[in-house]
Amino acid sequence: MSVVLSLKDIQKSYGKVRALNGVSFDVPQGSVFGILGPNGSGKTTLLGIVMDVLRANKGDFFWFGNPGGSPDQRKRIGSLLETPNFYTYLSAVDNLKITQAISGRGSNNEILEVLKKVNLYDRRLSKFKTYSLGMKQRLAIGASLLGSPKVLVLDEPTNGLDPEGIAEIRNLIVELRDQGHTIIMASHLLDEVEKVCTHAAILKTGNLITTGPVEEILMDEDVVEVSAADLGTLANILKQLSEKVTIDEKTKTVQIILPKGSAKMEDINRFCFDNGITLTQLILRKKRLETRFFELTNN
Repeated sequence: MSVVLSLKDIQKSYGKVRALNGVSFDVPQGSVFGILGPNGSGKTTLLGIVMDVLRANKGDFFWFGNPGGSPDQRKRIGSLLETPNFYTYLSAVDNLKITQAISGRGSNNEILEVLKKVNLYDRRLSKFKTYSLGMKQRLAIGASLLGSPKVLVLDEPTNGLDPEGIAEIRNLIVELRDQGHTIIMASHLLDEVEKVCTHAAILKTGNLITTGPVEEILMDEDVVEVSAADLGTLANILKQLSEKVTIDEKTKTVQIILPKGSAKMEDINRFCFDNGITLTQLILRKKRLETRFFELTNN
């Protein structure tokens, strides 16, 4: 898989405050890459650097295999670093015409196609002030699609939206990925990232904690969920296999944590049966991203 963006030892300071401390990772083509971290972790600073809004104190970044910073590269990247100032009394079509004229990206002929991509074609002639929060954000993403960029850089695309608006943007991101776009998004909403991102990088106070496919970040250990008629006896038996055994009274299950890749469902089932326990449930689960995030950031 080819690399769209590569960061090499990016460092950035504001006076004595170190915003980024030697951050390096690659963004694969066709991925939805989430840059995660609490407020102050350096997410927005990092996006500002790769979009040439800010200058790094040290380090390099490469777009499409070439050193970052050229105008030609910029035309291949759509960005939403802050919400555009649309005119409330104009329609979506007219607002995008103004955006196109100011940015010089794309042409008036592609505006209708962009509105179809962000599912606003049916409301293309409605005034902006009549849009819901989710529709307004979809129009902002539409503006970033002018010029047919293959890469989108989005800073907190669901920030400030209600649950319905968040779902709209989440579905749109999945649709854009399926249409061949690579999407790089900063977010602190772990649940949304878990639902849409294929890869992620986790930052804390400017330091890169981990990066890679989301599935690999989550599956640092095997989490097996089992159940039987007597949870107490089941838990005691399973302690022979692992020191990490807990009872969840809410779900009426026992969780056993094993080294990554070592959980064999058939062996666990046979072990319990040989010890006189018939399992009613046996599932290999992955951790929630929220749980893994807190483990990695010690938060």
